[in-house]
Amino acid sequence: MNVRALMLPGRRLWPQKVRTRLTLIYATLFFTAGLVLLALTYGLVAGSLPAQPPAATRILSSQQLNFLNRDCKPPTRAEKGKPPSPAFKSHVAECKQLGAAYEAGANSGSLAQRQRALADLLAFSLAGLAVMTVVSGGLGWFMSGRVLRPVRVITETARRASEENLGERLALTGAKDELKELADTFDDMLERLDGAFAAQRRFVANASHELRTPLTVMRTAIDVTLAKPSATPRQLTDMAVRVRHSIDRAESMVEALLTLAVSDQGMRSTEFTDLATGAEDALDAAAPDIERLNLSVDAKLDPAETAGDPQLLERMISNLVGNAVRHNEPGGWIRLRTGSRDAAVYLEIANSGPVVPDHAVPELFEPFRRIKARTGAGDGVGLGLSIARSVLTAHHATVTASSQPDGGLHISVVIPRPEDLAAESQR
Repeated sequence: MNVRALMLPGRRLWPQKVRTRLTLIYATLFFTAGLVLLALTYGLVAGSLPAQPPAATRILSSQQLNFLNRDCKPPTRAEKGKPPSPAFKSHVAECKQLGAAYEAGANSGSLAQRQRALADLLAFSLAGLAVMTVVSGGLGWFMSGRVLRPVRVITETARRASEENLGERLALTGAKDELKELADTFDDMLERLDGAFAAQRRFVANASHELRTPLTVMRTAIDVTLAKPSATPRQLTDMAVRVRHSIDRAESMVEALLTLAVSDQGMRSTEFTDLATGAEDALDAAAPDIERLNLSVDAKLDPAETAGDPQLLERMISNLVGNAVRHNEPGGWIRLRTGSRDAAVYLEIANSGPVVPDHAVPELFEPFRRIKARTGAGDGVGLGLSIARSVLTAHHATVTASSQPDGGLHISVVIPRPEDLAAESQR
């Protein structure tokens, strides 16, 4: 037998709306509490009334009651010393009989009154409980609607939200309860989604533009060369060089985009890495450009061991060094420092170059953001610093950048180290 089939009828009987379920729960709890209170009250009242008397045989008439009150009196002192006569004995027996009948009648009336009082108490209490249960259900319906109003607002806002409409916010006011916290969390989620979708659209647009540029250059070079009646070998060679240069640029762009996508997903592996080694390798890789621009390098590379993804950290360091070389000026300088302090390692790099406005420094970490004073230097794709920031975010690190009065940038990176590695360095 299918158990789910047996459970389906009960599920269909149970209301689907939360407001209806809360109303039924409120009414049921009130009805149950009322029954318990009614039972306790009924028991206390029944216990306080006289117990059940013995069965009564008859009830006195008015003449017998008058006789009992007038003639059935206790004997006087003079009569106590005399021997009782037969008439007196008969009189005493009749008085006792009438007294017993009176007591039985009184007990019978008390029992009837007790039963009538308990019956009235039960009837009126049940009627009142039924009425108040209906009233509590109505109040529960009203109050549950008031309590669930923020939930309805959240639901309606979530239904209206889409990729094109994420600017609406709940901005729920009132006491800081669980629903207010839920609404604030929902607003924060919409804020993050709005920012993420805006960044995605901006990134896709910029990537499309940047990838279209080398393709346009290649197509133009090929079309111009093929349009000539008789292209010379030199012209064909120049076309091939331009096409190769555009291919290299597009390849660099694709590789940078892939690295950025990987770093946005977090660390794929965790290994002990020394930032000093990565910085030394990055300087060796940039040596031809450093020599071409006649740059002076001041490097003090102290050990800076941390745990992270080696490939991402190496790419981050390479991007920072490449950025310092590419956006420098002939005869300029580069200063590079690595080391450790407290429970973190650091990498600091500074370079000469064009003056960067303070307000424009944060924009350099956005994808494809360049400053006019820096775009003419080198063949960068505008992703170096954004990739570096993404890698550092994956490693829970912080990066700060500031412009220098004489031109160029100063970038500082601080990466927290694991507890075991930090304790070992302190020993």
